[in-house]
Amino acid sequence: MTVAKQLKARIRARMARTGERYSVARAHVLDTVDGGSVVDIGWTLRGGTDPDAAALANVLAHRGLTGPDGPLDEPLLLVVGGGLGAGYILWEFAHDDSRIVVLGFTHSWQYFDRRLSTTVDRLGLDVTWSQTGGATRAANALASAIAAGDPAIIWPDRFHLGYWNLPQFLDGHGGHPVVAYALSDGRVHIDDRTLAPLTVPVADVDRARARVGSYKNAMLVVRSRDVAVPADRLRAAVRAGLAATVDQLGGTSTSFALPSWRKWSKLLVDPRAAKGWPTVFADHRGLLRALAGVWEMVEPAGMTGGHLRGLFADGLDEAAAVLDEPALTAEALRWREIADRWHVLAETALPDDVPAIARLRELTATITGAVAEGDAGAGERATAAEELWVLRAEHADAPPLSEEEVHDVVAAMSEHVAGIFTAEYAAVQSLGHLLAR
Repeated sequence: MTVAKQLKARIRARMARTGERYSVARAHVLDTVDGGSVVDIGWTLRGGTDPDAAALANVLAHRGLTGPDGPLDEPLLLVVGGGLGAGYILWEFAHDDSRIVVLGFTHSWQYFDRRLSTTVDRLGLDVTWSQTGGATRAANALASAIAAGDPAIIWPDRFHLGYWNLPQFLDGHGGHPVVAYALSDGRVHIDDRTLAPLTVPVADVDRARARVGSYKNAMLVVRSRDVAVPADRLRAAVRAGLAATVDQLGGTSTSFALPSWRKWSKLLVDPRAAKGWPTVFADHRGLLRALAGVWEMVEPAGMTGGHLRGLFADGLDEAAAVLDEPALTAEALRWREIADRWHVLAETALPDDVPAIARLRELTATITGAVAEGDAGAGERATAAEELWVLRAEHADAPPLSEEEVHDVVAAMSEHVAGIFTAEYAAVQSLGHLLAR
């Protein structure tokens, strides 16, 4: 038991330091690529990074759906679904004086169902979508799907799921897709990129699914089974996904395309703009929440998988084989370099040479790591969450940084974001030229 606790502590410490997901940090600590997958009631827990692509990849693997030459894994499905996006929004709410930074990293990130819908359509899969306002009908539909042996992708509110141990003020802030694959003893078995069984009371799942109006009780079930997507269909799907990445990132929107990074870079240091950080955070209230939010949204160690540039690079390597286009491997290198830039930005936003900030990162990584550990990590993530939200409340009025340090952090962030914009713009242009050949 002591050895297991020490191992978990080392994994979570690495997550806090590097921003890696639990499975990646675990592999480094154990010096192994695969420590062996856990099978729970016939469902293999494979982990994952991107909630959408991982959920679908795990469902397809469970149902024996492959490509012509092997599994349709998470990186390739990310590409098929449109790959990457970009987005920056700073929300200000007068009712509680909150300032919330939102970053988008995937194609159509502002729509809950767009990527998965596009992915299954491009692959020609037989699926059933459902969405109902009635709680009883929704609960019965989920139970029926699971009873029939059909794992369901659902969209619950994170607060009501419970295992993220979020504070009350995040009630109704939404959530990402997870897989409900079994029912036992009044609990739903949930795969949220986990590596061990994670269960939630049925009533909590029902309440979580009904909480957010825009995707209330939404459910996706894949009906196809034990078939291989034809080679020509997969090639067309991959090419369409890559073209969608180029179109999305190459757009002109300052909220939903690459220009959003350029806008963010400027607003970080512009004292004259109404949405400039020097104006919005002039009193420093909510600044730590914004900086911590940047770290959590950018790094894979956060709840939603991070910037995904490295995962997209892995998808480009696979796309090179599918399309017989070796030049895509060079594009993958570009995106891995960009992934490194995002990591530097996250490190800048939340510098761990400040004790309180270092502890904040450790606690965040502990929660994410304990979620990956399933029900066995429930006590540890509850304890970590309690300390985390007390710590964040203590610094709600001002981060544990001097005025000069705040200035330097934000200025450095601006420079890094500007560099990211330039690098991603060049990468999109290069990928677009390759596809146009």
